[in-house]
Amino acid sequence: MCTCNSCGRLGCAAGLDRRDFLAAGGALALGAKMGLFDFASSLFAGETPRRKKAAVRAVFVRPDVEKYWMGWPGAAYDIAARQKQYTEIMENAAKKLDVDLEITPEPMKDDEAVNTLLRGLKASPPDGLIVISQCLHHPGFKSWAKTNRIAADRGSIPTIVFSPMGTSFTENLQKTRDLPGVFCAATQDLDWLAFGMKMIKTIVQMRDSRICIIDNVESVDRKLDVVGTTLHYIPRESWPQEYQKVGISDEVKSIAEYYRKNARNIVEPSGQDIINAAKGYVTAKRIMKRENCDGISVDCLPLVRQRLIPCPPCIAWLRLNDEGSVGACEADWNAAIGMRLVSFLFDRPGFMQDPAPNTVKNTLMAAHCSCPTKLAGFDKPPEPFILRNHSESEMGVSPQVLWRVGQKISVVEFDGPQKLYVGTGTVLGNIDTPPAGGCRTSVEVELDNVGDSRDTKGFHQLLVYGDIEQDLKAYCSLAGIKAEPLA
Repeated sequence: MCTCNSCGRLGCAAGLDRRDFLAAGGALALGAKMGLFDFASSLFAGETPRRKKAAVRAVFVRPDVEKYWMGWPGAAYDIAARQKQYTEIMENAAKKLDVDLEITPEPMKDDEAVNTLLRGLKASPPDGLIVISQCLHHPGFKSWAKTNRIAADRGSIPTIVFSPMGTSFTENLQKTRDLPGVFCAATQDLDWLAFGMKMIKTIVQMRDSRICIIDNVESVDRKLDVVGTTLHYIPRESWPQEYQKVGISDEVKSIAEYYRKNARNIVEPSGQDIINAAKGYVTAKRIMKRENCDGISVDCLPLVRQRLIPCPPCIAWLRLNDEGSVGACEADWNAAIGMRLVSFLFDRPGFMQDPAPNTVKNTLMAAHCSCPTKLAGFDKPPEPFILRNHSESEMGVSPQVLWRVGQKISVVEFDGPQKLYVGTGTVLGNIDTPPAGGCRTSVEVELDNVGDSRDTKGFHQLLVYGDIEQDLKAYCSLAGIKAEPLA
């Protein structure tokens, strides 16, 4: 398994579900350390039940022989042993990810076997298909003709063609590369199969997610094309109405105490400000539970401007995103579904930010009022944070989260559900306010392959720890999303 700290692979995440992450190394551990078991156990009170279990089908394309002679993958390639190894990797991943996996051990050895497979896929389509190539050269077999036919005729099922080293050349990968909903993983990294399984599960999770959007609108549901996420709109007054119902309970006190004790420093906020911020988190969880949603985004600026609430929900969003849920600002559903995707696929949160180009240094200054602390992963220690007030209003509590200097990051943003911008960069430093203006968490990054930072596409892009660009592009190919460069 991969052991690096920057990628988003299943091996790095130990293959745990997000709830398992939090129980093993996140909220429960923090609560136990502080003696706040009631706070920790209540974090899941508003979680919505898992709606659907992903179903994955896997098949092998190879002749029904015991050994190869000459040509790739070669006589040294133990056919049975490798199939057993691939099977074990997939079965272990399916168990950890709670995926229903059906593996056909008999190979797709001829046209009859392929026809039978295609009929079965049409009659009962799974959520995803994994086609494993085990042959390149064998007299009369035409391995890639069979693989390409499965990929072309499998319907709309998201399909991974897994081609371990020794089973493909450049010319063999051309026909699958442009097929919608297909990703061909040609690699010597056999454990990538586990990440492929996670990609398929993520497609199902995105499709079954519901995000509560609180804005100046009437109640309505909108199911997004491509990703399938449901946006559940409710009126803006829902937030202050629910907030007013939240009392100063033991739960609220415990949440406030956690942030008070664990902050590196508290600059402007009073004790009452921190209590008010904790009430925002409880408000969010109650609304999510009531509306059967997995995440939330509020256009809070008019509420703050009119003083309808005593503080913006900056700490609430920090906590939700640290848990692996979604707390997004300004009713921005593009940012919200990006957060949801990053959370599922890479087991870490994204930082929604306002991009401000630095034209003197040709860098990007990224700033916003809320930022998660579990930037390295839900099972990793949080980054240090300082409690500040909301800089635009001087109300409530906003976190200044301190990013690791030199950290490799990725920049991600949806532009509608069918397109996503992605690029990479490096953290240069943290920016203090004052003397700078803008939002409390402010980070300067140097972008890769961007000649002029003013050309950076989009707004409210996510900054994410690690270089996840290639894995994200692979997911986009599988999910039918168009991935484009950041500039």
